[in-house]
Amino acid sequence: MGAAPTTMLRDDAALRVFDTGQGRLPVVFQHGLGGDAAQVALNFPDSPSRRRLTVECRAQGGSGTGSGRPFSIAMFADDVLAAADAAGMERFVAGGISMGAAIALHLAARYPDRVTGLVLVRPAWTFEAAPQNMQPYVEVGELISRLPLDEARAAFTSSATATRFGREAPDNLASLLGFLARENADVFAEVMQAIANDGPGVTRAEAAGLAIPTLIIGSGIDLVHPLATARELAEAIPGAAFVEVTPKATDKNSHFAEIRAAIGGFLDRNFNNQDQP
Repeated sequence: MGAAPTTMLRDDAALRVFDTGQGRLPVVFQHGLGGDAAQVALNFPDSPSRRRLTVECRAQGGSGTGSGRPFSIAMFADDVLAAADAAGMERFVAGGISMGAAIALHLAARYPDRVTGLVLVRPAWTFEAAPQNMQPYVEVGELISRLPLDEARAAFTSSATATRFGREAPDNLASLLGFLARENADVFAEVMQAIANDGPGVTRAEAAGLAIPTLIIGSGIDLVHPLATARELAEAIPGAAFVEVTPKATDKNSHFAEIRAAIGGFLDRNFNNQDQP
């Protein structure tokens, strides 16, 4: 993940920022809900030719929570843009995984003068807030909010949602169960519910107006990040490249290797000869 992280203060929230500090191609790349910079490192092909900036979002990774409310994708996107400003990244490729993909899409639509490329990995949202595929996060968050953790875990483990996920998307189930074991589970429950009920705040028409190189990566055996969501975004954004990779539930090593290869090839093809994209 490059150099040691620095701390950026946003209001009263101390956010951890990772900046590889190398390479001519600036890329802002964000983790998914409940993830961190280590998750980004598994998915992004760090290279001497690229400078990658990652902000661990509020109440995630090593970042503080702060008192700002409500949590939202727009709030997290504002934090990311502030970090890019502080790093001197005037223009950059924006990307991310799941929630990070929603943040990147928000930035591309709201700041077209800043974002010159887009990488959406396993997107969970298209253009509507609170999609059905994100409701298991709300379910887990509500259980944590009203029950002791051991009771919340037992209740979710015996739920219809857990049964379905265990049968159809075991990797998703493992992630959801992991949220019930977090040290900051109480505050993270608030984050989960707020983000799962939110959206990128981007319309289909705005996506159709994006005129930047775009890569969208999807995979199967995933109820939280439906392959259909990735395909719908690829159809909505003009000229977007779509890549389907091995599901994480099938082979994690192949999954991450294929994602890194797809992103690396996309960046090399579109930005290899540019000092600033």
